[in-house]
Amino acid sequence: MTRAGARAHQAGVVIDISHLSKRHGSATAVDDVSFTALPGRVTGFLGPNGAGKSSTLRILLGLDAPAGGTALINGRRYRDLDRPLRTVGALLDGAGPVPDRRAVDHLTWLARSNRIPRARVGAVLELAGLAAVAKQRVKRYSLGMGQRLGIAAALLGEPEVLVLDEPVNGLDPEGIRWVRRLLRDYAASGRTVLLSSHLMAETAETADDLVIIHRGRIAGRGPLAEITAGHPSLEAAFFALTGERSAA
Repeated sequence: MTRAGARAHQAGVVIDISHLSKRHGSATAVDDVSFTALPGRVTGFLGPNGAGKSSTLRILLGLDAPAGGTALINGRRYRDLDRPLRTVGALLDGAGPVPDRRAVDHLTWLARSNRIPRARVGAVLELAGLAAVAKQRVKRYSLGMGQRLGIAAALLGEPEVLVLDEPVNGLDPEGIRWVRRLLRDYAASGRTVLLSSHLMAETAETADDLVIIHRGRIAGRGPLAEITAGHPSLEAAFFALTGERSAA
């Protein structure tokens, strides 16, 4: 565990990534990645598509095995958590329920699998703005509705940690504002939020802390104000840290 992770572990549920590495064949996806996501903060995990964000999250959530290093939640691997939906709520880009299943049935199945009260199903459907379409088949949902359902599933167990990968993908402006408020409020309640995104302007509106990943390696990390100091925008800071040129 990193030193920051060890300190934060005493205060609340923390995500701690330490010297993580992962290869896909001959390609290195993640190379010696270390960072923490702390309670009471929204940590933005920022980088372009293919930078290593999804590989890192898949290891954190027990879906892939690392070549080296550790990815821990409150000092434990995801697969060692008892009733994990009560500790970690997650939305991974590209993941979703069975298309022919109704939204309410999908959430009810998840609730039963983790012994979550049935009342939470209705509560998260209402929170996500899906109560009126809860009995529709998921295959009839728009991309934005599917995102809302994924976020509802992540919130189902009232977890101490939220891990969301590109949560505003497909959402309209009202939906984007809803996600932004949700994450800010969640962190304000003392819980831990890890937000993975390639959208710099939106991340700058939401995150307290940043972890910038580029070509599988950490290019910068720290509070948002520290990362952007001396730069007109987060985008400018990103290109300065990574040595890349802006397309503009």
